[in-house]
Amino acid sequence: MKIQPLSHALGNALDRAIGVVAPKIAARRMQARGLMAMADGYHGGRMDRSALRNWRPGAGSANSDTTFDRADLRARSRDLARNNPTACAAINANVTSVIGTGLSMRPRIDATTLGLTEEQADAIEAEIDREWRLWAHSQDCDAARTLDFYGLQAQAFRGMLESGDIFPMLPSIQRPGSPYTLAVQLIEADRVSNPGRTADSDSIVGGVEFDTYGAPKQYHISNKHPGDLRQAGMTWTAYPAFGAKTGRRNVLHLFEQLRPGQARGVPFLSPVIEPLRQLGTYTDAELQAAVISGAFSVFIKMDPDAFDNLFESDAKESIINGASKWDGSIANGKAVNLLPGEEISSANPGRPNSEFDPFVASIFKQIGMALELPFEVLTMSFASSYSAARAALLIAWRVFFKRRTFIASRFCQPIYEEFLAEAVAMGRLSMPGFFADPIARQAWSGAEWAGDGPGSIDPQKEVGAAEKRVTLGISTLDRESIAFDGVDWETKHRQQTKELKARRAAGMSDPGSAGAMNAPPQQHEPDNIDPATGLPVD
Repeated sequence: MKIQPLSHALGNALDRAIGVVAPKIAARRMQARGLMAMADGYHGGRMDRSALRNWRPGAGSANSDTTFDRADLRARSRDLARNNPTACAAINANVTSVIGTGLSMRPRIDATTLGLTEEQADAIEAEIDREWRLWAHSQDCDAARTLDFYGLQAQAFRGMLESGDIFPMLPSIQRPGSPYTLAVQLIEADRVSNPGRTADSDSIVGGVEFDTYGAPKQYHISNKHPGDLRQAGMTWTAYPAFGAKTGRRNVLHLFEQLRPGQARGVPFLSPVIEPLRQLGTYTDAELQAAVISGAFSVFIKMDPDAFDNLFESDAKESIINGASKWDGSIANGKAVNLLPGEEISSANPGRPNSEFDPFVASIFKQIGMALELPFEVLTMSFASSYSAARAALLIAWRVFFKRRTFIASRFCQPIYEEFLAEAVAMGRLSMPGFFADPIARQAWSGAEWAGDGPGSIDPQKEVGAAEKRVTLGISTLDRESIAFDGVDWETKHRQQTKELKARRAAGMSDPGSAGAMNAPPQQHEPDNIDPATGLPVD
């Protein structure tokens, strides 16, 4: 027999009674009960549960949820990046793996759309590559003439991670000896703000002015950083996002847009700022405790009667003054005199703490999950098995490649397209239809951005797997070459051809068959051999 709760039984009896007296009211009660049952679908939305009763976060817009916190998040993120080892490691790991030595450009024009043969396309791509290297490998591409294009990539990405966003401007600056005027000027996030530091409005948020569709219209940039010591004379200039006549992109905005309508970015470390800060404080306390524990040698406890009988007044005063003036600082150990009647229960604070490492490792794992960095990659510790280490690296590199694609599409490619436009306008490159036909311009502007490879844990296994992929036709030599170290197959092939010719000209063996060309000639046995003795027969 099924026993129902008393409240349930009373409720049924009450419903039946109401149904007899007032059927309409009973029907409404049943309808309301059905709606309540539907509303009970997620416990996370209930307000009658003890764990959720006082949890009432606001449901603001993408901008209202970040506007008031953005400045503090930015300042704290930068402080952690400077002074917290874990935060510094997380940012450095991303910059090193995503950018590394820089994303190199490989022209990939659409020969079919342009009606070119493969040979013609190769020749034009080689010409584009020469012009691009002239600009990208020079510090003239930097408005401050400090970095080349690959250094600008790293600085832009780091600035986006630390500050939440960064604004690369594309001014035209005539440089002596350089045929190109295109330059990149990186504007730090703090300099983009509402003129006069006024409040946000419907059309301008955090210095970014939008049109009716939510597209950036203008960026209001101050002539000084708000953190400069001298802020007198600070003014704001509105820079159009796009050229009015040409549609040229004048200002880029690099940030990760997490919600529709989000105008400004938040720092990479935002979700873990508090645990990083707390972990740093805890680590400092444990370190200081371990230093003190290692420095303490012995406490000297004096008997009050012996102290009174053995020492004269001057000696007593000297000992008391010395003990009372001790400030707790210890250098290379110290014998500490306690005042008469004082005692210490233990001189061993229990440091180093045996529970420190597992606790910190647990916090590292939580921080790594939020930042999409596996524990092994965040801590740079690969003490587990090969399979576990490889799995961690694969997960990390999925994230790194995603961010590399972001930088390539939002920073590198737009700048490359502006470079091509200037090169064609000056006549240094011939690209028919570049300005007249958007499809032709897109076909001419194709490019592939390759960065450093992830490296190998077990090179023999990974090279063997790459060989099988190429053999099965599911990959190519070019793709495997780039995945290995970021260098394309054509570059390696040209160098291998050159080396092979030089080795053969010097009489050396081909790579992979060492000693084959210089091996002594084989001695062929004569045909008339006596099978019984193994000796030649006359």
